[in-house]
Amino acid sequence: MTRRVARAVIIGGGVVGASVLYHLAKAGWKDVLLVEKSELTSGSTWHAAGGMHTFNGEANISRLQKYTIDLYREIEALSGQSCGLHPNGGLMLAANQGELDSLRLICSRARYLGMETRMISLEEAVQFNPLIDPQNFIGALWRADGGHCDPSGTTQAYVKAARQLGATVERFTRVTALTQRRGAGWEVVTDKGVIQTEHVVNCAGLWAREVGHLVGLELPVLAMEHHYLLTEDIPELAGRSREIVNTTDYAGEIYLRQERGGALIGTYEPNGLVWAPLKTPEDFAMQLLPDDFERLAPYFEVGFKHFPALGRVGIRKAINGPFTFAPDGNPLVGPVRGLPNFWVACAVMAGFSQGGGIGLVLSRWMTQGDPGQDILSMDVSRFGAFATPKYTSIKVPENYSRRFRLAYPNEELPAARPVRRSPIYDKLLAAGAVMGANFGLEHALWFAPKDVEPRETPTYRRSEAFDIVRAECRAVRERVGLYETSNYGKYEVTGHGARAWLDRVFASRIPRPGRLGLAPMLNEAGRIMGDLSIACLAEDRYLIIGSGFAEEFHLRWFWATQPPADVFVRSAATLTGFSIAGPQARALLQRLVRIDLSREAFKLFDVRETAVGFAPVIFTRAGFTGELGYEVWTTPDYCVTLYDELLEAGSDLGLAHFGGRALSSLRLEKNYGSFNKDFRPDYTPGETGLDRFVDFGKADFTGKAAAAAERAAGPSRRFVVMEVAAQDADVVGYESIMKDGKAVGYVTSGAFGHCVGKSLAAGYVPTALAREGEIFSIDILGEECRAVVRLMPLYDPAGIELRG
Repeated sequence: MTRRVARAVIIGGGVVGASVLYHLAKAGWKDVLLVEKSELTSGSTWHAAGGMHTFNGEANISRLQKYTIDLYREIEALSGQSCGLHPNGGLMLAANQGELDSLRLICSRARYLGMETRMISLEEAVQFNPLIDPQNFIGALWRADGGHCDPSGTTQAYVKAARQLGATVERFTRVTALTQRRGAGWEVVTDKGVIQTEHVVNCAGLWAREVGHLVGLELPVLAMEHHYLLTEDIPELAGRSREIVNTTDYAGEIYLRQERGGALIGTYEPNGLVWAPLKTPEDFAMQLLPDDFERLAPYFEVGFKHFPALGRVGIRKAINGPFTFAPDGNPLVGPVRGLPNFWVACAVMAGFSQGGGIGLVLSRWMTQGDPGQDILSMDVSRFGAFATPKYTSIKVPENYSRRFRLAYPNEELPAARPVRRSPIYDKLLAAGAVMGANFGLEHALWFAPKDVEPRETPTYRRSEAFDIVRAECRAVRERVGLYETSNYGKYEVTGHGARAWLDRVFASRIPRPGRLGLAPMLNEAGRIMGDLSIACLAEDRYLIIGSGFAEEFHLRWFWATQPPADVFVRSAATLTGFSIAGPQARALLQRLVRIDLSREAFKLFDVRETAVGFAPVIFTRAGFTGELGYEVWTTPDYCVTLYDELLEAGSDLGLAHFGGRALSSLRLEKNYGSFNKDFRPDYTPGETGLDRFVDFGKADFTGKAAAAAERAAGPSRRFVVMEVAAQDADVVGYESIMKDGKAVGYVTSGAFGHCVGKSLAAGYVPTALAREGEIFSIDILGEECRAVVRLMPLYDPAGIELRG
């Protein structure tokens, strides 16, 4: 058996694998090899519709999609291979108010992203696409970017460009095993020999699951059957000087574009069919699946109604082929904890919109140690152990059926829930909890009073929960509230070398025993990898608290730092906890503890291992509401007892439950940012304001040089909270912040501040404009709303209540 050596081996010859090959070669890695078990494009790529667009609810993914589309001219020029580009632009149609609000939000976001986008009349929409029957719609959005390309030509262009840069492709080469080598690297065993390599990239598409199995990894990826139709020539398209604009019909769940003299029409139908639920056939190549037009006829008939000319011509061809999806519809990209130099780039169902961007960020990650921008929404680490095959088999069909449905900001999808539940889940439901899911764990969003049904209408505007959340906020500010914190991320660090390791990994000062510290964590580029807190229980034992959604993300980061042999890092996810906050918080808890909770005896950021009632706990004087507050952590076996005792102790003090919606309102009233929403790997300590927690006097820490350079030069933008003159809708996120008619920044999060009576928006603006009273405008669902910077919190600016 022959043996060869390569720096990186990419498994899979679809458009994503070809893009990764090209970008690694472009980054200077010449000895990179792509292996494909059959012909290039033979999985899903060859039968794709080839659509390309920049529409995405996540701004950073939109940017990568824009990069992908712009890249095609570059690889055409380098390779001499046409991508078959049809840059027609994109058109989205709205049939109801919710859909229209969604288009307006997309339009607002596009202004800062620099994407030519505008709301248009239905008359103008018909000029772009004369097949539209305007009586079925109430509004439309047009975007210049987008169109469609030739799937095979585009993939070949990537490959030819990569070959010119020194990369190699081997077709008809099947990978049969992957083995980690001692020290570092991998052996890729194929039917033609063994390849020794530093890096392996799983771009196997329909076979990504099986390639994952070769290294003991269960990726949350599943294939769905997907149909589209090609019509005969349509008379209404004859004689046009240019093709119709690619069109998406929300209400009809239809996408449409021109194909020669006819049209291509596809649908993401309800009750879609999973393909190869257990194992992808090894010999599946360049194949389609049997037509199932009878099952799909009702859904295509909606398209024929909305675009009547389609119904007056025949169907020339039906295409049914499998495509892979992750449970939330976004790709799975990045390294995998515990598998050094094993990378994934799979579940990319929109490969011709996203493939180029994925190749870019993954090549940066592999060659430079960092993707170069925030890709949390695509990072494979957003799924943890909860994403089992059963979970994936339920969530993927749900996502498929909703691909062209709106995802309202207050909407929680029901499939595969509940999966993870805290011990008091049923008790919270009995108290009226309306639940969300965070990293698979159920948590309360708000609590319906006894006479109110615990459900909420999905909307972009203020819902029926608005007044209920206001009451929860006021209960915290005026009396005392209880919030379950079990959905936070929790980690235990122990060992003789724990303090030294933490001192290197975190940019902050590590607290002494009995104290808690706020702790930003940076990468080498000086960007925010986490905004956590560290409780020092002893010199060799620490509890770290962070964002629950980022549990696997942060565990992977800790693992990548290679803790020394005398440091042990583990997830403490099973810890349960409560936040008790409000003016009566001390009085409530003093009834249950033997320690003195007076202000002088138990100060802000103090930590103690003690007992609260029956429960042994880790007890901290901290919180996220800006009120006098405590956090109490205990093991699951004590959780119910602790909860019952807290309710009893607070019964005469006006204790009320509050949920995540109230917490968002309360924290913005205090100008607090939140990791994932406001603080992400795109931002720096100076931009976020977290530099006040950075210990620049330390000998060294990860990212110190970059953070010190920023400190000397000053940040170019800053995080601010603004008071917004909004009417019946608050910001969602990524709306453009406008100044003198130009987009100068963007929103990261927002909520109504119920205890200050103001709509609040957090975001980033140029440093020169980050001044008290500076006036901007924010486009909220088509309305220009005045926004005024408030550098000091609107609630308790001096922090008197917080210090208690």
